[in-house]
Amino acid sequence: MLAVIPHGVLPDARGPPGSESELAFAVPYALTERRGGGGFVRAAATRASYSSMPRQRMTSRETPAILANKQYAAESAFKPENLLREARRQKGLAERPVPEVCVLDPDGDIVRQIRASRGVSPDPTWACYHTDLYRVNEVGIELGIVGCAVGASFAVLVSEQLFASGCRLLISMTSAGQLVEVQPPPYFILIDRALRDEGTSYHYLPPAQYSTADPDLVAAMGGAFGGIAASVERGATWTTDAPFRETAEAISLMKREGLLAVEMEAAALYAFAQARGRSVICFAHVTNHMALVEGDFEKGEADGSEDALAVIGAAARAWMGVAK
Repeated sequence: MLAVIPHGVLPDARGPPGSESELAFAVPYALTERRGGGGFVRAAATRASYSSMPRQRMTSRETPAILANKQYAAESAFKPENLLREARRQKGLAERPVPEVCVLDPDGDIVRQIRASRGVSPDPTWACYHTDLYRVNEVGIELGIVGCAVGASFAVLVSEQLFASGCRLLISMTSAGQLVEVQPPPYFILIDRALRDEGTSYHYLPPAQYSTADPDLVAAMGGAFGGIAASVERGATWTTDAPFRETAEAISLMKREGLLAVEMEAAALYAFAQARGRSVICFAHVTNHMALVEGDFEKGEADGSEDALAVIGAAARAWMGVAK
């Protein structure tokens, strides 16, 4: 079935410090192909003319701190390798690589399920100060799963340490609120781009509307989910740092822009991946309507963790098929 879903370009402030900046809204549209049976949405956007869009102006006397004095090509003085070195020294830990495929589980549902059903314990050699890592075998692939790293900055902080410890592919599986009503929740979205309405991405890449997934990595996922029961769409999401500032007006705008769901990590993870040359793929597990209705946040059996693991396993297999 073919459907037309608008995809968006949101406000873009331009101009040097002290100049009048123009806040322009442009709404491109995407031709979207819906596939059943484990398929996903495919979209290709075409930008509408700025001249035909409503405009509003704003002025700024100085560049906000989050955009000022960024040297994107400069090497960081504080390195994850050094942090882990000191953590191992303090804790008396041996150095051991993490699995090649690692998973961020912000809600912690996957971690709770594998602890209860498989009896796994935290890896005693994972030196991170802030998290535990669990090793589990899924479809013949060893995964390193970190739970409860919620939000853009925490997700990237942990991701830096995972890649410094031997990770080659990072899969993020975050819960998300539905915007465009693609189908009734719960279902999954392979995120191909994420609106940068958070702060962390601006420390890794210059300002832009979106962070985008590696197109080769997204292409590798094509057909990967046909053999699982879970429904996987594909499209764009809104990444925010402030879930309790998702106003009715903001939600309405994001829906008009065609963003499929709202989550808290993808834009930062994709910016990190692009800046650091890392392989990261993000999924949104759409489970709710932001509590606008009663009986919300139902993920399904085992809090959706088995379906989530099936999606993760399929993605890992697809990546391994092209990476080796």
